[in-house]
Amino acid sequence: MTRVALAFSGGLDTTVCVPLLEEEYGYDDVIGVTVDVGQPAAEFDEAEETAEALGLDHYVVDARAEFAQLCLESVRANATYQGYPLGTALARPVIAEAILEVAEEQDCTGIAHGCTGKGNDQLRFEAVWRDSDLEVIAPVRELGLTREWEQEYADEKGLPVEGGSGGDWSIDTNIWSRSVEGDDLEDPSYVPPRDIYEWTDEPTGETEEIEIEFEQGYPVAVDGEAYEPVDLIQYLNDLAGGYGVGRTDTMEDRMLGLKVRENYEHPGATTLLNAHEALEGLVLTQEERQFKQQIDQQWAQKGYEGLIDAPLVSALEGFIAETQKRVTGTVTIRFEGGQARPVARDSDFAAYSAEHASFDTETVGKITQEDATGVAKYHGFQRRLANEAIAANATEDEIELATDGSGGDASKASGSSSELRSDVDE
Repeated sequence: MTRVALAFSGGLDTTVCVPLLEEEYGYDDVIGVTVDVGQPAAEFDEAEETAEALGLDHYVVDARAEFAQLCLESVRANATYQGYPLGTALARPVIAEAILEVAEEQDCTGIAHGCTGKGNDQLRFEAVWRDSDLEVIAPVRELGLTREWEQEYADEKGLPVEGGSGGDWSIDTNIWSRSVEGDDLEDPSYVPPRDIYEWTDEPTGETEEIEIEFEQGYPVAVDGEAYEPVDLIQYLNDLAGGYGVGRTDTMEDRMLGLKVRENYEHPGATTLLNAHEALEGLVLTQEERQFKQQIDQQWAQKGYEGLIDAPLVSALEGFIAETQKRVTGTVTIRFEGGQARPVARDSDFAAYSAEHASFDTETVGKITQEDATGVAKYHGFQRRLANEAIAANATEDEIELATDGSGGDASKASGSSSELRSDVDE
């Protein structure tokens, strides 16, 4: 007997996939697998009811702890994609791994999803599944199905669906973020109604301050109370969301080259990312911060692609782990006007001295203010040389244009070579 495991949500796409896997692909048995990464309880009820109506063996896997830990790894990497925290992207590999485990345990020969050929999720799922020996099947993509065709097919077959997404919008939720897309939102000029948001309230004049504690880059406590990762994220979602924190309306560039309009809510993620970056600013050196921006960008890109287990990511995390040894301390966040703003930070590893930075002290340790004179003379020296050479070799037309444009003489602006040499010789 041939058996296939289907990533199952109970929505229109995955519901029509059940008979199609039997009729079009010849499978004798289909099992459904739903993975919990923090969706609302109603989604599991829908999946369970639909599976029962279809006579489908249904497995539910709790992967919230694994997903939450990955979310906190993304905090250490300051991971955002085109300005928003990665939520759906990070969840997909976790979901795919859980489904693959069930498929192998149940002796499946195939594994399937209901993604279209236009989105990112097909790539994220299959990047995990194609490491196995199972046949990978994508009925919606391979058969070129549309939502209209699926609904007609469901009506014809008497399948237990109620219009697909259950509303005007296509919504994906996990503990790290909530995405809303589709229908009128596909028009970039359309202003979304307030009711698309569930996690975030409209900002008011109210404010609140909290203190977040980090240990080696991981957030571990809020206002002195320790939390496990799942509970920490959910607590901050509720708290920060009440102040309107964490809304993103963006034109997103997908992996396949399509540009799409996406709306996201991510109050807890925004709070933790802002706090973490503020603490890094206190403890890391300038060179570390500059280089880590490149590392973080690469980590986020692989996370967006669903390739978080790539060798490159392991190498990137080696650098991240070394820097995070000192990212221990506290950050005070103020919720205000829809923002989660760092207003204080403290760490025993601070690469900072208030005494040295103060304008009320004459010296910086053994360094006097006069010691900066030589540095000031050299600062911009190559620029001055370059501008002099440009001015010396300028044509009459260029000189006239430069004079008209600036109101001054180009040669005077650049300085003479004797002046430059005098600067250095002093």
